[in-house]
Amino acid sequence: MAVEETDISKKFSWKNILFPIILGLGAATWLLIHNLSSSRYVLVEPGRGSYDWQDADGDGKVNTENAAEFTAKEGGDYALRTSMDVLSELTWTTEMTIWGLVALLMVVIRDFSYVYRIRMLTGKFLTWRKSFDVIMLWESASALTPSVVGGSGFAIFILNREGLNLGKSTAIVFVTAMMDEIFYILMVPLMFVLVGGDNLFPVQWAGSALAEGSMKALFWVGYGFIVLLTLLITLSIFSFPYLFKRILMWVFSMKLLRRWLKSVITMGDEIIISSAELRGMKPIFWASGFIPTIFSWTARFFTLNFIVLIFVSGFDHLVVYGRQLVMWVIMLISPTPGSSGVAELALSAFFSNDILPVAYVAIVAVLWRLLTYFPYLFIGAAILPGWLKRTAK
Repeated sequence: MAVEETDISKKFSWKNILFPIILGLGAATWLLIHNLSSSRYVLVEPGRGSYDWQDADGDGKVNTENAAEFTAKEGGDYALRTSMDVLSELTWTTEMTIWGLVALLMVVIRDFSYVYRIRMLTGKFLTWRKSFDVIMLWESASALTPSVVGGSGFAIFILNREGLNLGKSTAIVFVTAMMDEIFYILMVPLMFVLVGGDNLFPVQWAGSALAEGSMKALFWVGYGFIVLLTLLITLSIFSFPYLFKRILMWVFSMKLLRRWLKSVITMGDEIIISSAELRGMKPIFWASGFIPTIFSWTARFFTLNFIVLIFVSGFDHLVVYGRQLVMWVIMLISPTPGSSGVAELALSAFFSNDILPVAYVAIVAVLWRLLTYFPYLFIGAAILPGWLKRTAK
């Protein structure tokens, strides 16, 4: 179904903007309240603690919640403290400010890479200003839509309204989605090789075979679906566009799926149009799209690394990077706009204890979403009226 001007105006209503913000801040507030009175074994200056770690379960990982992992010892390396104690001892330093600015720089690199990519993929048809507007509106529409749905329909509308024909607009949206998925598909096995599979799943679930097994199964099902979907889209665009449309129409002609038949026919038409646009594109076209894709996604994930570095030092950056790849699948199936609420809780599950002290989880979650999610809600709402007026013709 085609997107209209009224659809995108409704999407950017204040009701839709405030809802994910309330969800996200609500989840962070719950994490803060839930963790304030909890006690954890905290690493202190050598010789100034009252406990030593002894790896009781033999897994080589420090579980700060498990009392069996620690023995009382005067002059040890760990102390038992509440989250309130840890927060009260926090003192902001110049070094923390620097890491915060580096995290902000990652956001700038991410957005600039997206702007550069869309400008190159349109053959510089879009100016830098128009490219910026397109990306901000696209990001905002995605932030206001459940991750599993995405903002592709709005993206096609945005590009088409900027003056690109429907075929070119559809092709560019398909290409950007395909490049994003290819980056993800390649990075997951690379992280498993560099970091090891056991280090990419939440430590606090260790010892719970059911929970840990369910998480791994969910991840691999999600990853397999992404691989299959990317393969189908790639083959349908470059090899069998008409056959793919006929197969979709046959499948969705079944009684249970018939309600989506009209949308599927539209999707099939879009793939055929995209195929005609993309066949014969030169290598420079693909390179100018995929290189900024690498920069944008790397900067997107490293934003959290530098936010964590504000409060904690000495952790494995590849582990934090790799866990975000796993966490991404959980966020993709979230029914909430932009995974709001789910993302904050997932961050706590994946990074508390072995990477991030529980006392800092809520603060890190808020900073992370303040840099990577919330701004796009307001930027899109601010740009939209002027953009609609500018592109009215």
